Amino acid sequence: MSTEPYAFDPAIVAGVLHHMNDDHADDNLLFARAFGDPGATSARMVGVDGSGGDWVYSAGDAPERPLRIEWPAPITERPEIRRAIVAVYDRACAVLGVEPRPHE
Repeated sequence: MSTEPYAFDPAIVAGVLHHMNDDHADDNLLFARAFGDPGATSARMVGVDGSGGDWVYSAGDAPERPLRIEWPAPITERPEIRRAIVAVYDRACAVLGVEPRPHE
């Protein structure tokens, strides 16, 4: 049995990164503040696999820092990525005491 996380097709990864960085930049920053540094001022998603997502974020004048957020459970299908990110969003809102927006 492999211990490597499931690797999504590069086109799927590119689509997820484009969507998260263009349409959900505020969520990226929320994740960085909840799970990285409460003083984060910018964040972007840089990777995704079956075990979690990867972001980099900045806080103050410090160089960008990596942030790995594990999914609640391993995934292997494209539709599961959205559900995993929504679960991370809900967790981030709880950590920061922010009212989550409704999910479609």
